[in-house]
Formats: sequence, C-alpha cells, structure tokens
Amino acid sequence: MNPFANPRVTRRFVIFMAVTTFVMFSLWAVLRGYLETPPGDYEVRQGDILLGDRDFEAALERFDAALAVSPDHRGALMGRALVFLQSDRFQEAEAEFNYLIKYLIRTLTPEDRTGIGTLAAAYNNRGILYDRQCRHKEAFDDYVSALKTDEGAVEGPGILDKIVYGTPRPSTARERARFLQEKLPELKPGECLTLPEKDAEQRMYKP
Repeated sequence: MNPFANPRVTRRFVIFMAVTTFVMFSLWAVLRGYLETPPGDYEVRQGDILLGDRDFEAALERFDAALAVSPDHRGALMGRALVFLQSDRFQEAEAEFNYLIKYLIRTLTPEDRTGIGTLAAAYNNRGILYDRQCRHKEAFDDYVSALKTDEGAVEGPGILDKIVYGTPRPSTARERARFLQEKLPELKPGECLTLPEKDAEQRMYKP
C-alpha cells in the first residue's frame, strides 16, 4: 500500500521536508559565514558586545584573542584602546591609539574606505582621550584630523543610535572642534574645559 495515497500523510511529509530544508539551509548559512569570516573578526564581534555591556576585562580578553590569530587586526586594536579609555586607563589608551594611527597611516591605500573610516574614528577617539585629560589643544588637532580624514565616519550617529543611546543631539567631532576653537584662545595654562553634561554625550566610534 502506497502511504502517499493518504493526503494527510503526504501533507505531513511535505511540511516535514520543508522544515528540514529550512533548518539545514540556516545551519549551512551560519557555518559558511563562520568559516568565511576573516581571522579575528568573530572574536572582535564578541569583544564589541562585551564592551557595550561594560564588561571590560572580558572584552579585552576577546580583543587579545583576535590579535593572537590576526596580529594588527584593526577592530581589535580599536577595541583595546576603547576598553582602556572607558576604564580610565589613559596611558594605555593613548599608547594603543598612537600605535593604531601610525599603523593605519603606514598601511592604508586610497581604496580602503573602511580603513580610512577607522583612522578617522581613531583620531576622534584619541581627541576624546585628550579632552578628558585637559589636553585640549591636542584634542582640537585630533578632531580636525578626524574631519579631514573622513568626515562622514564621525559626523554623528543616525536616528537608531540616537534612540538607543538616548542623546537626541549628541556631541560630534565638528561641534567639539568648534567649541574648542572658540575657547582655546582664552584658556589659561592648566585650565580644564569641562562640561559634564555635554562631555557625557560625546560618542566614541568603532567602525
């Protein structure tokens, strides 16, 4: 007796095959994506999530793991620098930003738009570091360098980011540079330009 002569059996078989095909295709897509991911990218994505959760030590471990399989991975270097910056380890953050910026300047090509955006972000983030240390002239120079390198990369977050981070008008590299340009001439030696509410709105970038 042919089991497919029963319409209900045929229907269940078709549904089973459809579900099985979908599951196998999804698994294949995930596995292919993992296998084709450049070395270090998977670890950097994990580190980015942990960084967003402010789990700094775990994030640092993931970025270090990325560098172990892909030395000079740009995302991992930026991730380490941001871990240090956000955990107030300023000396280590500066060393990491300096290394990343020098490495990018040495290796970038005009066609590498992602790398150019990363360089702009590194300048911007180092500017934030200098601002927090009251090294405002150096901060101003870095914000200007960020804008000259790739203004689009540091023009500010989009609508989704504004909703997620709750800052409808976040401070951008351009706005901060204008503020510093206005204040620097009248700044006294050793004086800090601190505006806690505005400073808290400064966004760090990680392409």
